[in-house]
Amino acid sequence: MSNLGHGEPTWLSLLPPLLAIGGALVFKRVVPALALGVLVGAAMVHGAVAAPLRFFDRYLWNALTDSGHQWILALALCLGGMIRVISKTDIAASMAGGLTRYATTRRRGQLTSWVLGVLFFFDDYVNTLFVGSTMGSIRKKLRISKEKLAFVVDATAAPVASLAPISTWIATEIAYIGDQIDALGIEGDAFGLFLRSLSSRYYSWLMLATVLLVAITNRDMGPMLKAERRAATEVADDEPERPTETTASIGWLAAWLPILLVLVAVTAGVFVTGYLGATDAGAEITPASVLNNAESSKVMVLGALIGGIAAVLIAARSPRHNLRDATRSWGSGGLSMLHVMAVLLLAWALGDLCRDDLNTAGFLVSVLGPGFDPGLLPAMVFLVSAITSFATGTSWGTMGIMFPLAVPMAHQLAPGNEAVLLSTISSILAGSVFGDHCSPISDTTIMSAMATECDQIAHVRTQLPYALLVGTVSVIFGCVPVGLGIWPAWLALLMGAITIFLVLHVVARPVEERTEITGGP
Repeated sequence: MSNLGHGEPTWLSLLPPLLAIGGALVFKRVVPALALGVLVGAAMVHGAVAAPLRFFDRYLWNALTDSGHQWILALALCLGGMIRVISKTDIAASMAGGLTRYATTRRRGQLTSWVLGVLFFFDDYVNTLFVGSTMGSIRKKLRISKEKLAFVVDATAAPVASLAPISTWIATEIAYIGDQIDALGIEGDAFGLFLRSLSSRYYSWLMLATVLLVAITNRDMGPMLKAERRAATEVADDEPERPTETTASIGWLAAWLPILLVLVAVTAGVFVTGYLGATDAGAEITPASVLNNAESSKVMVLGALIGGIAAVLIAARSPRHNLRDATRSWGSGGLSMLHVMAVLLLAWALGDLCRDDLNTAGFLVSVLGPGFDPGLLPAMVFLVSAITSFATGTSWGTMGIMFPLAVPMAHQLAPGNEAVLLSTISSILAGSVFGDHCSPISDTTIMSAMATECDQIAHVRTQLPYALLVGTVSVIFGCVPVGLGIWPAWLALLMGAITIFLVLHVVARPVEERTEITGGP
């Protein structure tokens, strides 16, 4: 057996995560990339001969048999099933209700697309495909360019899903958070830390604000301005409207019932289990103690099951679907999460390897030196996460690589400092969204272009200036000053939004508003 993991950490401890990043670039797939990193790391610690066996019987097996991990995997299956039922039946169209009837001008069309993107918070894929196809059917009539619609769809997909407490992202996010706090012995509940990290997700919040400001002000910049001015002169009859794939056949309230049930069940479950846990621990009953003692993973699985059952029963009442169709959709949705589960298992294995055997974070801390200010770590982590996610096109893969590196660093550099810990977690999640949002090889970028019938390269080229603007503002007004304790996160968001508004006012130019269109689509 190699002694690499038992002495002072060296630069070789960086090899597994670097191979995972490089493998994602080469393979364009995160699963083989993570597997390569774990396998090479196992060879470094246990020797080349024993590495394949240790890969399975230690790292993957430990990741699979951990009870906390099993609840997260169950959550991924249940959420995947519920969301597939919603997206494959008439429920999704009914959720949108009659919002599109208000899209009678360019400004209203963009605002309607933004509202729909925010409403479909539970999955970025459903968001891009449904909002893109729904608004794409009336895009030309409103004189909105394909590039602008693709931008609005893309910018309200991953940023929204990453913030939502109920989404296909939440299982992955709390899985990575929970794995690190359990391993490092940090007090708290993963879901509670997730909620407390929301205020410092600067990129996601400010990107949503940017899309809203662009729609309200009717101003654009760079290549997007050219695309919008070109669309303003298009003749609507040149391109026939394409009908949306589904029409609403379920009441608006009934369509939203599965999501509402999940939210109610999770809220009640977190309060009850947190209250009981805090009481058993003899802690004072406060919101923080309730969140820290809640069994959030178990509660969320129960909530997702309740929401899934409700979605199946509601879909079965649709004229075009029956109980068999709905249950099949639920099953296929669960199976669709197998890829997510594979990513999680390999990311957990890589984290175990880097943390327990290679002490990769210890090496990085030693490189930074004793004079490094921990308050600068969130900004550094955001930049590395953003570059990695843009280069690899994967947000979840970036999280899987960054969490076992950055969170232990935050813990070692500033032990007991929850502000640095939360800011570091937020920076990983927000930086990972950056690449998922604007990388040319990201699946949501590709799907946004496809759903709006926009050229993929044109979509990337026109939205990249906005992404870079928001990313820069996030670092300057958010990560650095908040990390250093200069001002709080809420003020960073306010100043960031004001700055973006001023930049749009100075740099962007107005696109002529067309006269209002009479009648709904």
